[in-house]
Amino acid sequence: MNYEETSRRLKAMSDPKRMKIIHLLSKGTLCACEVLEHFDFTQPTLSHHMKVLENAGIVEVSKKSQWHHYTLKEAFVKEFMATMAQLFAQDVNHRSEK
Repeated sequence: MNYEETSRRLKAMSDPKRMKIIHLLSKGTLCACEVLEHFDFTQPTLSHHMKVLENAGIVEVSKKSQWHHYTLKEAFVKEFMATMAQLFAQDVNHRSEK
């Protein structure tokens, strides 16, 4: 388990707005304009949040004409879920030994 990487991703996800963005993208790819419909902030603010998520390896961006489209990385979801299961399974096993 890579604790540094997991911590970095958890930090990126810890903002409530970014958590909501992840939830929206869990349903499929969205363009920036579609994501913005769910928030009361500006496009530059969205760009900041998306850059944090992209740098953490959580989302990927593609540009189609003038629009940026965002997708939740499937590899991230699988890896993150496995890491969380491993983290908490180790914790449960450790507690049961006491």
